[in-house]
Amino acid sequence: MTTETTVGQPAVEPVGAVTDEQSIAMLVDRARGDGLKLTGEGGLLQQLTKRVLESALDGEITDHVGYDKHDPAGRGSGNTRNGSRTKTVLTDVGPVEVRVPRDAAGTFEPQIVRKRQRRLTGVDDMVLSLSAKGLTHGEIAAHLAEVYGVEVSKQTISTITDMVMNGMAEWQNQPLDRGRFLPGMFIDAINVKIRDGQVANRPIYVVMAVTVDGHRDILGIWAGDGGEGAKHWLHVLTELKNRGVQDVLMLVCDGLKGLPDAVATVWPRTIVQTCVVHLLPTRSATRLARTGTRSPKRSSRSTPRRPRTPRPNGSSSSPRPGARSTRRS
Repeated sequence: MTTETTVGQPAVEPVGAVTDEQSIAMLVDRARGDGLKLTGEGGLLQQLTKRVLESALDGEITDHVGYDKHDPAGRGSGNTRNGSRTKTVLTDVGPVEVRVPRDAAGTFEPQIVRKRQRRLTGVDDMVLSLSAKGLTHGEIAAHLAEVYGVEVSKQTISTITDMVMNGMAEWQNQPLDRGRFLPGMFIDAINVKIRDGQVANRPIYVVMAVTVDGHRDILGIWAGDGGEGAKHWLHVLTELKNRGVQDVLMLVCDGLKGLPDAVATVWPRTIVQTCVVHLLPTRSATRLARTGTRSPKRSSRSTPRRPRTPRPNGSSSSPRPGARSTRRS
């Protein structure tokens, strides 16, 4: 008996198989036929989110206790299912009530919807994005309620933003034991419009290091007041030294007055190199930043100089026609 295999032809789906697109279309048609809304409270998306979350939680509890629901193998295993409890979580499609399973030993720690978690990550991302765009807490709450149907209090929004600020402060103050010696360091300040009561330009000090392994690492970001100054850079570099950066081989910076002296105060043996962009004229620096090549040199005269016609007596210039000669005989 021989088996022939045809190469290059797509596999034929069995009769009755339903694709994902067909399943979605069937759900939408059924929802419309039953008069169910697609979005909003009690809509199709909320119900689908509820089913997906509860199915994922059931899978987690099964992995935890080691047997499927209603499986006789779980008898006498030492830990069994112990019903469920309901909780409401805020999602991208609005509030969703889910059943969270429990175990008899009380050791089950769900990961999809953690204990004491009332918001999924999508809501936090939206709040942080709107806050970064300059919206107040009241404006963020009104936007989420109007667009997504999610009721989020101002206190919840403040808690979300405070968590980010606390995480940023922890990252800002982490020890830099891995960077006791750095081959290279790049420092610069960027003027950014910041809303703190009113919108104003403030310098953001950024320090990027090149490690011994050749990796680039952002060591910190600091917000200053007024314009960029060498005094504030001295404070930043001193903080980096206190966090563990003992020495730097080469530091690249712009031509800010007093900055080399500030570097020498913290790391006396560090070589200070001015950035090549700041060493070039404005036109060449702009072209170098955009294309990586310098601007071609241009002649000081826009038009070529007309060649002179020799005089009959050997002079290199000829008088204009009709001009009177001032030469005396």
